[in-house]
This record gives sequence, C-alpha cells and structure tokens, in this order.
Amino acid sequence: MAGVFDRLVGQDVVETELAAAAKAARAGVVTGAMTHSWLFTGPPGSGRSVAALCFAAALQCTDPDTVGCGRCHACTTTMAGTHGDVRRIIPEGLSISTKEMRAIVQIAARRPSTGRWQVVVVEDADRLTEGAANALLKVVEEPPDRTVFLLCAPTVDPEDISVTLRSRCRHVHLVTPTVPAIAQVLRERDQLDAKTADWAASVSGGHVGRARRLATDEDSRQRRKRALALVTATERPGAAYAAADELVKSAGDEAKLMSADRDDRERDELATALGAGGTGKGSASATRGSAGVLKDLERRQKSRATRTGRDALDRALIDIAGMYRDALAMRFAGRGTPITLTHPDMADEITDLATNVRPEGLLRSIDAVLACREALDLNVKPRFAIAAMTATLITARTT
Repeated sequence: MAGVFDRLVGQDVVETELAAAAKAARAGVVTGAMTHSWLFTGPPGSGRSVAALCFAAALQCTDPDTVGCGRCHACTTTMAGTHGDVRRIIPEGLSISTKEMRAIVQIAARRPSTGRWQVVVVEDADRLTEGAANALLKVVEEPPDRTVFLLCAPTVDPEDISVTLRSRCRHVHLVTPTVPAIAQVLRERDQLDAKTADWAASVSGGHVGRARRLATDEDSRQRRKRALALVTATERPGAAYAAADELVKSAGDEAKLMSADRDDRERDELATALGAGGTGKGSASATRGSAGVLKDLERRQKSRATRTGRDALDRALIDIAGMYRDALAMRFAGRGTPITLTHPDMADEITDLATNVRPEGLLRSIDAVLACREALDLNVKPRFAIAAMTATLITARTT
C-alpha cells in the first residue's frame, strides 16, 4: 500500500483497516468504521506509535485520490511533527502527569485550524497516572465533534490501560514483524548489505528500531554483548558480579550521554528566558522567584534520565531472558528439531547453557530476570535489583 502506511513493517491487515477508516472519515462517516478514540497495541518494536502517526496523517491527508498519500503538505507535516492540528504526547519521564494531560485536553477541545481533525496521539499511554487517565477519560466519553484520540500501549491489560478507557476505544493490534520483513526494510530503506541486515533482523527480537540501531551503531552492539556476557559469566561468581556492575554502569553512562547535551541546552534556554546576562533595569527582578522554575526543570531532567537508564537496563534484561529461553527450547527440542533462536549468533553459548543447566534452573533464571524487571518498575535501585538477579542466576546454574 502506497503512502504513509509504507512505514509500517509486516502489518498488512492493520494498514487495510486504517486506510478504510480514514477513507470513511473523509466521506463524513463518524460511526461504525470511524470512531473518535483508538487504542493501538502491540509488542515493542511492532510500530504502534508509527501506526498511530500514519493514521493521523491519513485523516489529515488532502490528496483527492489516495488517503494517506505521503506527499501532500498535510501528510508531510504530520509525519514531521509540525502539523498544527496533530499533537503528540511523548512522555520523557516516568509518567504522564495530570497537569500535562489537562493542558492537552483543553487544546484538543478546539476546532481544527487547518486540517480536517484535531488529532491527539498519546504514545506510551500505559504511563498515564491515575489522574491523567481520568482527565483523558472525561473528554473521550464526550469527545468534540472534530477531535480524534489515538492511544498507544503495549497491551489491553488493566496494568497498561484502564478498563474504562479501553472500553471507549476501537482496538487495533499490531503483530511482531517477521525477520525477513525487517531485513527487507534494512536493505531497501537503509541501504544496508544483506549480511548485516539479516544478522540485525535475526537478533532484534522483532523490534524494527533496534534492528536498525544494531546494524548501524557500534555502541548498541557492544551494549548487547555486555548484557549477554553476564549469562556466560555465571559460571564464575566473581566474574558474574563484575559483569552485573558493568551492566548497571553502562546503562547509567548511556542515560548521561543521551541527556547531557539536551539538559545543557534546556538550562541555557531557561536562563535566557529568565533574563540571565541582562543589564537592563528589570534584569535583576526578572530572575527573582526563578528557583521554583529551575527546580522543576531539574526534576523533569532527572526523571528523564531515570527513564532512559531504566529503558536501557530493560533492553539488556530482555536479551538475557531471551538467551535462557533459547537454552530451554533447545533442551526440550527433539533431536533434529529446528529451533528459531532469539540469539542465533550465540548458538555455541546457548548449547553450553542447555547442556550444563537443568531445566528447573533455566526456568528459575527466567523468573529471576522477570522479577528484576518488576523490581526496577517499583523503583528498586538498579544495582541492588541486578545483584539479586545475578545471585539467583549463579545459584540456578549450580543446583
């Protein structure tokens, strides 16, 4: 399918559904095929936020023949994030606050200024606080005539999205893209050689963005290597704990690296806005009372850095769990039975794991990784959570 929906990978059914809904909306149909509230779900990397943005572009598209043409001003500005009637809420910190949501709801109540619809895309809707979810629910229950809400969340589980909010939305589920589909994207869109594209696609866990990073970024490849090194290091407790400390340090360094330039720029912009460096009569009074604003900026930056580090650790934990999953699958597979490995480039290490660790130990190891992810979600300090997981991985290997 041509146009903006070309950005989706392995989602033919979703493309057809969204294109039909956008076409119906253009014809003035706002019931049945078109609703005011949508919920996009799917595993990490499936492209749920991309699908929501593509749908927003299709709703605003002005091409008379193709819905979501990808060429008109409405499509290009929507995809670039500059359309005046399309707003994206992308949480930078650990959650989306009630204050932030109320401000968006007020804007969403306005009539479109240039496009057909006022579109609000809420990425990571699972990060809505209870108050923010309630603020959103009120407007979703009685939406303005020309406003559409597009929510993105991992699943429809109540842990990710409230039951009441879910019941007000039309659900669109995206699937994990296949390895061949991801490899094709890397070859055709990113102009990567076939060998690199196939490798990155095979170890990405169905995550298109991660496949691209692994294929093009040496630091991403090294972070993955360090995460998997923890599994092989569990043979020697000392080496395992050292690898665990390195994993936590690496996540922290990544967060600092990603945040440093932006934090400095935000502080400079705020200082300028508050009159820093001014020499006029009002320059001194302009900076009075700025402590609260600076403190709020520091709080938001700290929350963003915490989330960045936590996300980095979570990616590493998913890789570690995948290695134990591969070993368990190999342990129970019959002789000659083909197995699709999560980490096909680690086949020798996985074979060693499957040979030397009992099935019960492999299961305990997977449980330990999942428990560590939950502990991090509950704000347990990363060093303590990773150390506790490592202790279980060592014990599971030897008992």
